[in-house]
Amino acid sequence: MEEIENTFEQFELNRQLLNAIADAGYTIPTPIQQKTIPLTLQGHDVLGIAQTGTGKTAAYLLPILMKVKYAQGKLPRCLVFAPTRELVIQIDKAVGELAKYTDLRHVALYGGLGPKTQIEAIQAGVDIIIATPGRFMDLYLRGDIGVKDIKIMILDEADKMMDMGFMPQIRSILEVIPTKRQNLLFSATFPEKVERFSYEFLEFPTRVEVSPQATTAETIKQRMFTVPNMQTKINILEYLFKTGEIQKTIIFTRSKDIADKVFEALKGAVVPKGEIRVIHANKGQNTRINSMDAFREDAVKVLVATDVAARGIDIEHVTHVINFDVPLIYEDYVHRIGRTGRANNVGEAITFLTPPEEYHIKKIEKIIRMEIPRELIPIDVTIAPTPFDENQAMLLEIDNQRKKEDPNFKGAFHEKKNPRAAAAKKKALTSGKSGGGSSPKSSSISGKKYGFSKSNKASKR
Repeated sequence: MEEIENTFEQFELNRQLLNAIADAGYTIPTPIQQKTIPLTLQGHDVLGIAQTGTGKTAAYLLPILMKVKYAQGKLPRCLVFAPTRELVIQIDKAVGELAKYTDLRHVALYGGLGPKTQIEAIQAGVDIIIATPGRFMDLYLRGDIGVKDIKIMILDEADKMMDMGFMPQIRSILEVIPTKRQNLLFSATFPEKVERFSYEFLEFPTRVEVSPQATTAETIKQRMFTVPNMQTKINILEYLFKTGEIQKTIIFTRSKDIADKVFEALKGAVVPKGEIRVIHANKGQNTRINSMDAFREDAVKVLVATDVAARGIDIEHVTHVINFDVPLIYEDYVHRIGRTGRANNVGEAITFLTPPEEYHIKKIEKIIRMEIPRELIPIDVTIAPTPFDENQAMLLEIDNQRKKEDPNFKGAFHEKKNPRAAAAKKKALTSGKSGGGSSPKSSSISGKKYGFSKSNKASKR
């Protein structure tokens, strides 16, 4: 017994799975796998709270592959739901790797392309379906999916599922599939809304938590730069690349417009054109898949992405994650930086924040229960002047934050006195485009307060 302790042999999986595990290079089960696999094999409902990159996909796939075992009939017996196309594709790939010595049939269902090929795969017979809730319900309502043989249902990234508004579809699915089934729910964070839903979805679940919820991996070094504006963010980014500090990197932005702006600023001049790609909702499905495959194979070294990709990238040896913008869904900070430091590798997460983003970073630090170390802007980085529109938008955002925290606060910055403010906010924060010079009569962000000089115009610090 001592020989198989702390190996996958201890779970008494069949030889087909053990051979696939060996081929994949897995030797020692991770903590989430140690705890989850036996419980799932015993038929328990499981509530798993685990950081991204801890091996939770294999933690639920290995036992369900053991339970489903071999191809049988034409109707699916297991459903796995994930919030994004990228994550569905990733899970489906993992099923293919772990089930390669079995005859199990699996199909990935997601939007962004026509359903014809997916329908044909279902009609040919399928044992395991991995799907986004929306595409699954679309095909079910068309009569293309039979559900009477469903025995196991898994929800992965439940917190993101809720953030993206998938609960109506999930509840519709729960109404049509058999009530007698085994349920597994996994989430990197466990906010109150997920806890409430777990009572609705799971029956006497066993909770598995391998680390405190919403903590970041110890293998990830975190640091942060406070900057006056977007252009200075780009200047620091260019500096980090030129000094060779960052290598295989994912840069996360808040919007597709900012992602495109960052991509244009870096390609060619800073990063060789063929080694950088950008992915967001406006990019076609095939473009996004090809970009991630090229990144996985090291043909691409830099990926600029919106949060649509934050939970669908399971790629080893990502050395750095850069939060070009602070995420507004605070749990996404954990998911973003979890793209590095995976499988016990060391990684680094760098965050840029403007004065209004201070409000959000404080909320994030409360969630992750730590202060992110701050560093001064390197002396060789140009601190750009803040354009009028961007400055006004930031002042308005700070004003709104104070009103949110204190309903009695009347506001130091009045939109009526600044008719350009609403347009400026949309222009500077949504699209990332701003223009115009600073007005000496207008209010301005205090450089002294935030650690940089407001009078520093295109100068070196």
